Amino acid sequence: MPQGVRAQADLCFANYAAILAEAAMTPADVIRITAFVTDRAHMAAYVAARATWMSGMHHLPASTLVIVCRFTRPEFLVEVEVMAAG
Repeated sequence: MPQGVRAQADLCFANYAAILAEAAMTPADVIRITAFVTDRAHMAAYVAARATWMSGMHHLPASTLVIVCRFTRPEFLVEVEVMAAG
């Protein structure tokens, strides 16, 4: 598990890019992103990772960011859910 919210979010988005590619889709097919971070201080790093992943998109998906108290393992700082439609 990478250290830091940005690295973890970048990993999440890289994994989603691979999953989408398996389905012959791209990030442009994403219609909704829901993310969870464990502290308000993590918002900027997550938003930066999301912005990098979405750069070049012609439409922006719906996006929700929720602050939670913790995940099952303390090293987990961010969780991202992506919904796509082709």
